[in-house]
Amino acid sequence: MREPVEQGGGMSRRAVLAAGATTGIAAGIVAALGSGTAAAAAPSVAGTPGPATDWFAAPARSVRPRFRWWWPDGLVNTDEIAREIDQIADAGFGGAEIAAVHHSVKDKSVLDTEHHGWGSRPWRDGVEAALRRAARRGLTIDLTLGPSWPVAVPGVTPDDEAAAKELVHGRAALSAGATFQGPVPPPVQAPAAGVTRQRLLAVQAARVDTANSTRKETGLDFSSVRDLTATVAADGTLTWTSPDSGEWVLISYWTRGSGQQPESGPHSAPAAYVVDHLAPAGTAAVTGFWERQVLTPTVRSLLKAAGGAFFEDSVELETDGLTWTASLPEAFAQHTGRPLLPYLPALVLSDSNQVFAFEAQLTRQIRHDFWETFSELFNRHHVRALRDWAHSLGMSLRAQPYGLQTDAIESAAILDIPEGESLGFKNLDDFRCLAGGRDMAGHTVLSCEAGAYNGSAYSTTWDRFLRTMGGAYAAGVNQTVVHGFSYATVPGASWPGFAAFSPYNGASGYGESWGPRQPTWQHVGDIAAYLGRVHGVLQSGTARADVAVFRQTGYAATGIGASWFTATGIPLGWSHQFLSGPLLDLPNATVSGGRLAPDGPAYKALFVEGDFFYSSTPTLATADARRLLTLAEAGLPIVLLGAFDQPLTPGVPDDGESDRLRELLARLLALPHVTRITDKAAVGDALTGLGVTPDVRHATASTLLNAHRVTRDTDFYYLCNGKHAETVKPPVAPIDHQVTLRHTRRARGGTTIPYLLDPWTGEVTRIARYTEEEEGDVTVRVALQPGETMIVALGRPNLFGDRNGARPHIVETDASEALFDGRSLTIRSTEAGTRTTRLSSGRTVTTVVPSVPAPLVPSRWQLDVDDWYPGSSPTRTDHVHRTLTLDTLLPWSGIPELADSAGIGRYRTTIDLPSGWTSAHGAHLELGQVSDTARVTVNGTAAPVVDRLHPVVDVGTLLRRGRNVIEVEVAVPLVNRLRVAQPAVFGAVARQDHGLVGPVRLVPYAQATVG
Repeated sequence: MREPVEQGGGMSRRAVLAAGATTGIAAGIVAALGSGTAAAAAPSVAGTPGPATDWFAAPARSVRPRFRWWWPDGLVNTDEIAREIDQIADAGFGGAEIAAVHHSVKDKSVLDTEHHGWGSRPWRDGVEAALRRAARRGLTIDLTLGPSWPVAVPGVTPDDEAAAKELVHGRAALSAGATFQGPVPPPVQAPAAGVTRQRLLAVQAARVDTANSTRKETGLDFSSVRDLTATVAADGTLTWTSPDSGEWVLISYWTRGSGQQPESGPHSAPAAYVVDHLAPAGTAAVTGFWERQVLTPTVRSLLKAAGGAFFEDSVELETDGLTWTASLPEAFAQHTGRPLLPYLPALVLSDSNQVFAFEAQLTRQIRHDFWETFSELFNRHHVRALRDWAHSLGMSLRAQPYGLQTDAIESAAILDIPEGESLGFKNLDDFRCLAGGRDMAGHTVLSCEAGAYNGSAYSTTWDRFLRTMGGAYAAGVNQTVVHGFSYATVPGASWPGFAAFSPYNGASGYGESWGPRQPTWQHVGDIAAYLGRVHGVLQSGTARADVAVFRQTGYAATGIGASWFTATGIPLGWSHQFLSGPLLDLPNATVSGGRLAPDGPAYKALFVEGDFFYSSTPTLATADARRLLTLAEAGLPIVLLGAFDQPLTPGVPDDGESDRLRELLARLLALPHVTRITDKAAVGDALTGLGVTPDVRHATASTLLNAHRVTRDTDFYYLCNGKHAETVKPPVAPIDHQVTLRHTRRARGGTTIPYLLDPWTGEVTRIARYTEEEEGDVTVRVALQPGETMIVALGRPNLFGDRNGARPHIVETDASEALFDGRSLTIRSTEAGTRTTRLSSGRTVTTVVPSVPAPLVPSRWQLDVDDWYPGSSPTRTDHVHRTLTLDTLLPWSGIPELADSAGIGRYRTTIDLPSGWTSAHGAHLELGQVSDTARVTVNGTAAPVVDRLHPVVDVGTLLRRGRNVIEVEVAVPLVNRLRVAQPAVFGAVARQDHGLVGPVRLVPYAQATVG
């Protein structure tokens, strides 16, 4: 029979939960943080043994993952809002970001923006309800600055000063000696809806130069450009005769509003239009709307209790021409000392394509100067201004500072919390760009919009999510905003409720709508705790990276990396981040002991190569060259790759500037710890020659990725078997090799102890087998499955309250495992026999391992399935219970009774252990292939949490001789049910293989004490 279960949907709560904010176990020891650590970071492990362990086992709310919480504008119910806050809190997450996103709702009359649009009273009531409940539950609420994206607010019209602007062009061709007479050529693109005014900025003529022409760009002779603006008559007509030689083109330039509305609008009444991101008026329109319409005394008070950050999504300004603002000509002149208008032909765009070009080098220089000016305006009038306003309210600013041709690395340094994304970022170097800005500015958090997969609604697995995030964490990410949690329902929604992005254009949409509507929600606390522990470690102390890669152009979200480091250095253990010129003016940009930013990322060297965004040209701004010279004279090793003995200026040079640049580079290259090479294969040798080595070292190339954090007395190493980009083939394979980790915080004469921090269970154990190298470095074995992670801490004895002090450890053994079991040094083996173990004391121990049963494979399973079906409303789920007996494990899609099922399956089997089974025996339960989430119980007792990327569980303490009952509970995505329940949307999705597939084995071991 079907049992209806209510998941949400606007019904009033029957009772109000008791108040009480969750503050987290670690709150009392924030004072013990290492230098440079923000208050939100995990505590230093230098505190007392108890709390120092608890901060990892029970991560504070402040470091736990958050959700992007999608609302259908203000069509929300305050009781439902409170209920969803409870759901997020009860699942172990740390907060949510309220975002007005409803791409799935095609009938905009459903949303009725006049009565419950974004910013309306119902929307504000919902925000108040969310903040109030979040304060009681210890959660943090972030707020997007406008509905959807880019930033827009109601009341701004396309013609307003505060609205986003574009520069568009018109053109007319003239043959030699021909006369143009008539109206100035109108724009080649029509204005957007709502744009009623446009202004003529200038009219020019230029001779066509076919030598500079390409398939897409018309070449022009820069020396021939003539300004005809003053000859335009009052009625807008122009009369001009071209010279007697060559082909000519008339170019008109018009400014007007872009008319862009936020994505999937309208969201409000009046409609919101995107603001000018380059001018004070645009920012004032945003802050003014909030001050007038949103920030009531109640909201202000609640923000102090539960507010986190204002948020801005990626800056996706869309125009038919060139994004513009009225002050650009003046700003360009101030920045370069030259007028902008003569260079306009090389800058105008049409449908994102360049239209004209001068000689190649000049064109490159012009475009560099323009976008550098553009970037300065964006960072000054938008990023800094919004950040300062947020601070005035006790809030932070979190933003994705990319999408335009701006210095996103500098933006990341300005922001409180820069954010990247797993969907738009092409590889890990995109994250390393933002990490460089964060760390040079002394901030702590780099966030990620995580888990947005195209066409994967209701089929996303946490397995896939974790594989994606594994590499991102190694590249500097340490906060996850999960994409996403949808509000329960809207009129017309289908089961299992409103989903922001599904259906999307009639098909399965982006990302996922997590929450109680998902079978895996019953296990999601395991995921939340895992992510919180990873975040806690990666927000501790300060980040360290081996090398700073200097970027002449600080773009992000491009997929462009660093030639040698990305391809060769990372597989050998090297780590790097990207810096742009403005970061070298920050207070942290000092050198001590040969390290750049010694109290921060402490880069051991600076690497400079040609500008990838301009044909790898060896360019340096004179100001940047002067900064590099100062750093090198202070003792920083620098490696330059390319023809930097003949450098070029990135922009149009002033008189004598090229000579000054070459003189600076000559002085730089003459220093003994500065090396220039011409072959990228020589980078590694150049660094070695300068005495620079990575903190993580292994003998052969590997897919091992790493992130390094340091507190006052501890080095944390996050290790992941991942890859530079998810699209890279072949897939990652398992790794098993030795890795040497540098202990940078070792006290003189002290002992280095390596600890293993298990982010799945929260346990911290001393590693039993390792080799201590010179200077306290430690070599450990790293064996990881694809996507699997490992966290190692290097510190003093008893750091985490273990009782083994500086006791001898194992250096070498032929046993399969070595561990400290309580105060005993123990080996494990899956086979009987004599094992030889060498200890760090120099003693060699032989140990007799008793008989060990062979691996056991269950022969039969009982499978009880809680099968989920659409209920009587979009938020109600009916449940059908099925019981099957399986002689062979198969995915549900391969079992006729379950081919279209989704829900939760409980697999039960029995295993008999022989009479010789003793307390010296144990076993690992290998689950093999299992999807999606799983939990294990043995004889009615819960086993440790299952590592989703290596589903092997130590169940040794739960087993007994004779009969043992093993149960594996598996939750699977909804997609197979939705394929038949909503074939119009999900029917094209292939039936997916979920469930417990195995092979499942119980692999016994015997263990014995060796010292």
